[in-house]
Amino acid sequence: MNKPTLMLDAPLAHLRWEGGSERTVVLLHGVGGGRESWGDALSGTGLALARAGFRVLAVDLPGYGDSRLVEPYDMRQLALSVIELIAWLGPAPVALVGHSLGGMVALELVGWDAARVAALVLSGTSPAFGNKDGAWQREFLEQRLAPLDCGEGMTGLAPGLVLGMAAGNAPRDAVARAALLMAGVPEATYRKALAALVGFDRRDTLALLRVPVLCLVGSEDRNSPPKVMQQMAARIPGAEVCVLPGVGHLSQMEAPQAVNPVLVEFLQRRFPP
Repeated sequence: MNKPTLMLDAPLAHLRWEGGSERTVVLLHGVGGGRESWGDALSGTGLALARAGFRVLAVDLPGYGDSRLVEPYDMRQLALSVIELIAWLGPAPVALVGHSLGGMVALELVGWDAARVAALVLSGTSPAFGNKDGAWQREFLEQRLAPLDCGEGMTGLAPGLVLGMAAGNAPRDAVARAALLMAGVPEATYRKALAALVGFDRRDTLALLRVPVLCLVGSEDRNSPPKVMQQMAARIPGAEVCVLPGVGHLSQMEAPQAVNPVLVEFLQRRFPP
């Protein structure tokens, strides 16, 4: 019961769990992730939400897993790809849960087609990627791409990067599985996804959000610190904030026992099946 089905004949490839209702939750992964970051072996988030009665889709964003690349590979096109998937599902709006890059895609999507979204969870993300002068972005890209430029590939880059994103007390097996997932991301996709982040800025649309919003962050998240998430929430009407003690950036994979109940409670209350 509640075993996921891999759906390949869709605008975006995805894992699907059927929970007995038509209320659909779409899970969007981070830059080093994929659909399996929400799967039974890594986080169990899809299963937990299905058991709570939701239909759940964990997507591969374009260029990840079995989803084709898109051009241009920018935030607008990533958002439009998810909009295409939601439209393919039917007319009913969905709840979006976006982690890191996935949270940015969710904010971009709402900026283009807010009617598609009935509830929103922003996990370990931010409404903008650095300041507009570009210096911080260039330094970030140089640091992240240096191992690839030196020929280490994703298998050389992933372990150290994942270790730096996780909390110091994160379970070793969870960190290892997250690193394995990142290592499987095509290098070309990873480069394109990082480049797509540059220039992202949806701060001006936060005050326009009119759906229930949960901002979820680990207390040890150094990529999207609690202060950044709290500042974002303060600009969103009625937004809720949950800070998870002792959890880093890879929250759903590091601490599913903390994350999944929070997601279930919020969505059952604000997006009931």
